[in-house]
Amino acid sequence: MVDYHASNSQASSGGPAIYMDPREQENDWDRDLLLDPAWEKQQRKTFTAWCNSHLRKAGTQIENIEEDFRDGLKLMLLLEVISGERLPKPERGKMRVHKINNVNKALDYIAGKGVKLVSIGAEEIVDGNAKMTLGMIWTIILRFAIQDISVEETSAKEGLLLWCQRKTAPYKNVNVQNFHISWKDGLAFNALIHRHRPELIDYDKLRKDDPLTNLNNAFEVAEKYLDIPKMMDAEDIVGTLRPDEKAIMTYVSCFYHAFSGAQKAETAANRICKVLAVNQENEHLMEDYEKLASDLLDWIRRTIPWLENRAPEKTMAEMQQKLEDFRGYRRVHKPPKVQEKCQLEINFNTLQTKLRLSNRPAFMPSEGRMVSDINGSWHNLEGAEKGYEEWMLNEIRRLERLDHLAEKFRQKATIHESWTDGKEAMLTQKDYETASLSEVKALLRKHEAFESDLAAHQDRVEQIAAIAQELNELDYYDSPSVNARCQKICEQWDALGSLTQSRRESLERTEKQLESIDELYLEYAKRAAPFNNWMEGAMEDLQDMFIVHNIEEIQGLITAHEQFKSTLPEANKEREAIQAIQAEVQKIAQYNGIKLSGGNPYTTITPKTIDNKWDKVEQLVPQRDQALQEELAKQQSNDHLRRKFATQANIVGPWIQTKMEEIGRISIEMNGTLEDQLVNLREYEQSIIEYKPNIDQLEGDHQLIQEALIFDNKYTAYTMEHLRVGWEQLLTTIARTINEIENQILTRDAKGISQEQLHEYRTSFNHFDKKRTGQMDMDNYRALLVATGNSLGDAEFARIMGIVDPNNSGVVTFQAFIDFMSRETTDTDTADQVIASFKILAADKNFIMAEELRRELPPDQAEYCIARMAPYSGPDAKPGALDYMSFSTALYGESDL
Repeated sequence: MVDYHASNSQASSGGPAIYMDPREQENDWDRDLLLDPAWEKQQRKTFTAWCNSHLRKAGTQIENIEEDFRDGLKLMLLLEVISGERLPKPERGKMRVHKINNVNKALDYIAGKGVKLVSIGAEEIVDGNAKMTLGMIWTIILRFAIQDISVEETSAKEGLLLWCQRKTAPYKNVNVQNFHISWKDGLAFNALIHRHRPELIDYDKLRKDDPLTNLNNAFEVAEKYLDIPKMMDAEDIVGTLRPDEKAIMTYVSCFYHAFSGAQKAETAANRICKVLAVNQENEHLMEDYEKLASDLLDWIRRTIPWLENRAPEKTMAEMQQKLEDFRGYRRVHKPPKVQEKCQLEINFNTLQTKLRLSNRPAFMPSEGRMVSDINGSWHNLEGAEKGYEEWMLNEIRRLERLDHLAEKFRQKATIHESWTDGKEAMLTQKDYETASLSEVKALLRKHEAFESDLAAHQDRVEQIAAIAQELNELDYYDSPSVNARCQKICEQWDALGSLTQSRRESLERTEKQLESIDELYLEYAKRAAPFNNWMEGAMEDLQDMFIVHNIEEIQGLITAHEQFKSTLPEANKEREAIQAIQAEVQKIAQYNGIKLSGGNPYTTITPKTIDNKWDKVEQLVPQRDQALQEELAKQQSNDHLRRKFATQANIVGPWIQTKMEEIGRISIEMNGTLEDQLVNLREYEQSIIEYKPNIDQLEGDHQLIQEALIFDNKYTAYTMEHLRVGWEQLLTTIARTINEIENQILTRDAKGISQEQLHEYRTSFNHFDKKRTGQMDMDNYRALLVATGNSLGDAEFARIMGIVDPNNSGVVTFQAFIDFMSRETTDTDTADQVIASFKILAADKNFIMAEELRRELPPDQAEYCIARMAPYSGPDAKPGALDYMSFSTALYGESDL
């Protein structure tokens, strides 16, 4: 403390009298004691009125400021009133020494409050030195009326000036820049009053060119309604080139203290509005998430039963329509849902980030609507898709096989039925009863030839039965008619077998009596029958339907056909030999004068029949050539489709993989500011989106492949399903990476983290992220915390892991790391602060009334609180009271209280 007693000799000898700390420039007194007379008059009136505004509380006042404080009694009383503290007991003596002692007690008290007094001595006050007395009172005003004023981060004079500027900003013709000429026209005083008590002043009727009226109006209203005494004369202010700054500050400080209650309420209301706005926005985001999640889940629930429907169709056309419907689902219906799912995850992450930044509890979606639930349902959907597509393709193969088998069955059945036509009648005739021996022998040989022919047809009957059995096993829709026809053929075949056996027995009984056999007819019949069967088999094979799936298979058929054609010359030689036997018969008959009755008795196969069937075979060969060549062209076209798809797929597949790896590197590298990274990522995303035509081209090629019923592709390991999933993952990954950068910007701006800090966090994280995966295990994270200056014990590390890894996954992401660092180093609104703000609005009550909320808060936020606050049930409750404490607790969660 400065020894101001020792400075009395200086003051009495005419030395300078400086009473404030020279380091505080705004508190400097006129060091040369050359006060402007007008200023001194204003100070004397203002300081006197200010002192009396406090002394009247003790039932006294002063008339002359330099005289009435000389004995120190009222000075000590003034300090007791404005401080609320007791000073040492004054001395009641009338002597000079008693007065000096009393004034020193007052000065000691002022110095004890941290005010450094320079060159103010008790003797000057006792001697009635006006300038020293005014200087002392200004010191008291500064310490007890102005020093504690604080607005935002400014205090004292600057804080009071900022308060005045804020309050008068909306008023026309008011521009408060100082505490002297800015107040000369009186409008600033009126604006302060109107801002807090608009019913007391009609501000629009005031004129800037009538300062006397303005000043007097403000002084009278303040004295009458605000209990602020008139401390200056309007004429003195108007008549002075520059009003006294200290007088103006003293008077304005009275307004600040008069309205301080309203100021606290306004500050509390602003804090509450800020908190409620955050909460309302978060609730809106929660509602949006819930609706989007519900809609997406409903769509998945409606779609999966459709994909799980395995009801088979009867025809290929119906199955092709199913496949086309599925392609439409893939092209039109699913892509928007992929985007919705990605957007849902982005919204969820953004919401959680905002909740963390505003110190709110984490958002827990309704049961069954978690991101993991949606991912699970999506996984089930994709599983159903894969199963549905595989089932349809298998069904198409099955129906294709069925159509082929059914046509083959009809062809073989028709050929067989044509062969059996009339056979029963032939086997049941009694022609041998009236025949000669030679005729019987001929009939017997003919029957043997028939049995040979019958045996040759056994294989066809077995093939017909086998095809019918396979159609039944493959669930052919027209199986009843196939079975009926097959049953008829089998029954007829059994009947033919029985009739053949019966006729043979009859002929053998007659054979002993009939011995004439024509060897030439017999040889003809024996060679004509197998040759005829060979031709029928050849015709059947040449007309046989075929189904192939690749070039190798059709080339195999072409090779077999060429081999068949190579046997035709030998077959033609056999035909000519058979025809030569018949010619020999005719020659012998003519030579011996034998009259042939009818044809060959051993066979019905005539030379004409053989020639006709041979001509048919020769006609069918080029037709078969053409069909095989057409199929070869088709398979070559299919092979072209395979190669075309494979060429593009072998480019797109590695491209997608490369982009995925590049995104992974981008997400952990540090190139420029977050905004630069965000711009780069969005450009990167645009380049990916611009690649979409390549995917669409592949989809078109894939559709052509499916329409051509191509089921394999040896030229590539990539399937359309694999590429489609990779493309969707690529779009989702870049969107998530962009969202992570946006959340980092959100965290940085909300927490006040500088770009340098964020860069340091990223550098530190990357150093310990050994695998460059964007996350690390617990051991590396502990090392990171130690490296960033955190002192860790087991308990503290467990607490931190509970914050950064609440799900106990065992890994920590970069976002969780910067959330923790910002949470540990920055301040946010807390439940305690919100409760304190509501307590101010409630005038220190433990509850608040609806009308108080409506008076202090904007309408929408007031109603928001009223709708959510529970009735207050404490011991001091009254009707309509609301519980703001439980409401504040709900905003932040119990853990913050």
